[in-house]
Order: sequence, then C-alpha cells, then structure tokens
Amino acid sequence: MNYKYPYNIVFILVPILALILLILAYRKKEKILNAMNIKVILKFKFLKSILITLGLMLVVYSLTGPQTFQGLLELKKEGLDIYVLIDTSKSMLVEDIQPNRISRAKKIIKDIIDKLEGDRIGFIPFSSDAYIQMPLTDDYNLANMFLDVIDTNMIGGGGTNIEAAIKLAYKSFEKTASSDKVIIIISDGEEHETDSIKAAQQISDENFKIYTIGIGTEKGGLIPVYDDNDQKTTGYMKDLDGNFVTSSLYSDNLKKLAQIGNGFYYENDGSNLIKDMASLKRSTTKTEKIRRYKLLYQPFLAAGILLFTIGYLLPERRIL
Repeated sequence: MNYKYPYNIVFILVPILALILLILAYRKKEKILNAMNIKVILKFKFLKSILITLGLMLVVYSLTGPQTFQGLLELKKEGLDIYVLIDTSKSMLVEDIQPNRISRAKKIIKDIIDKLEGDRIGFIPFSSDAYIQMPLTDDYNLANMFLDVIDTNMIGGGGTNIEAAIKLAYKSFEKTASSDKVIIIISDGEEHETDSIKAAQQISDENFKIYTIGIGTEKGGLIPVYDDNDQKTTGYMKDLDGNFVTSSLYSDNLKKLAQIGNGFYYENDGSNLIKDMASLKRSTTKTEKIRRYKLLYQPFLAAGILLFTIGYLLPERRIL
C-alpha cells in the first residue's frame, strides 16, 4: 500500500483536535449544570465523540489516496522522424518578407514544433555547407531552444548548398528505424553550382518525403550588411563589379524537390504541413513503462461518512 497524496495526512490533526475540544466542552457543561443543581445523564457522550472523530479520521485518510500497485503498463509512442533543413545563407536576411526571411522561417518552424505529437525533429542549417545542429529529439522545449540560436552567422562562406543538406539528412536517417522519413527544406531556393535535384532523386524511392517551404518574393530585395554586433545595417551587399546584389525567391527548384520527394510546396507559410503529413506511416519512436495503481479511497471515505453521520445523530444527554 502506498499513497498518491501522502502529505494530506497532516490534516489528521483536525479530527484529533476536534476530539480534544469536544471532551473539554463536555467537562465544562458538566461543571455548569452541576453548579445549577441540574442532573444530567450524558448518554453516549464518549461514544458520540469517538464516532465523529473516527469518521473524520477516515475521511482524511481517504484524501491521502491509498492505492495498490497493479503492474507495469508499456506505452509505445509512434511518430515520424523529421529533419528540418534551414537555409542560413546571407540572402535570408532580405526583408521582402517582414521582418526578414530568416525570422519568418524560424516562426514557421516554431509553429510546426507546437503541433507535433510524438514525432522526433532535428535541425540541419545549411549555407555553403551543412551540419547537424540538433539531432532527432522529441523534447520540444529543447528544440525551441536550439531554434532560437539559429542565424545567418552559423556557417562561414557564401552560397546555398541544399544538396549537402539533403545528403547529410539521408546519412543521419539511416541510423533510425522510422518508416516514413520526412525532410522539410526551408529556403529562398537560390542555389548555385550544386545539384539538389539529383540528391533528391537518389533518395526518392527509399520512403523519404520531401516538403519545401519557399521564403521570400519574386520581386526580392537587397541583402543588408550588418555591423559586428548584428544590430545595425551598414549598407547592402555588392558583387565584384560594385553592383547591389538582389535576391529573389526561386520557387521552381523548391517545387521540383517537393515533387520528386512526393511532398508539397508551400510559400511563406507551413500551416497545412502537419495536416498533409497525417497520412504518413509512423513507427515506434519511444517505449515507456508506466507503473499502474488502483485507488482504494472509496471504502475509507464511505466508512468515514457513515461513522460521522451515526455519531452526529446519536443522542447526547437527557435532563432529569
């Protein structure tokens, strides 16, 4: 026998204190009535006090939640394994989407995390290269912490190497047992001298689903340059000829990746992504054993109420 709310036992002092007060009250009554030469037979006085006290004690005992161990219950959590590939190139600083592309991307990812149930998620930032910033986890608080520190200074060099990010996700997924594996690519799609299409084709027949989210507009905008503290814009990026560099959303490449990966393309929004992934085949991502208990407070509560009622209704005295 153990107890779900053991600290409630401290309330046992209430009926004990009540018993002491009742005894003192009876004695005071006897003295007053004797002084008035009134003969009183305190019929059942001690029995009445004991029944009321025992009743209250049993009620308090029931509040501790007495319970017995019933064994272990095995719970299996099913979900998807999801790697989010996040473009952290400097073009993600463009402000054609407010406040800027990287901030919008992080907001979308946060909204996705908030809707996950049992799925594992990991982050792969990419620019000129890619790396696993956060391995797969179902700790969504941890995921939000890792998401907060993602910015465009994480990877040196220029460019947008979606191919490297896809290949890295593929290698990482090989170590997991999930049935359908999900890759979410969030980028402005501006890719140079790499072949993400070929990388996607190589994994398209291996239970991989690729969803892409384009960030930005076709009109695009200039790429801001910030000071060393990333607080203030000092100008805009220029090419080798001294011309301002304009970055636009290249949606065609992202749409093609989603088509190859049997997924969907979204633009500046991912609100329907979780719904679209609902039909994917999930596998067991975690097994937990939970101790099962059966609560036994009912008989103690019933007995306590019964004893209290009998004690309350029991006649106390009669006057001669």
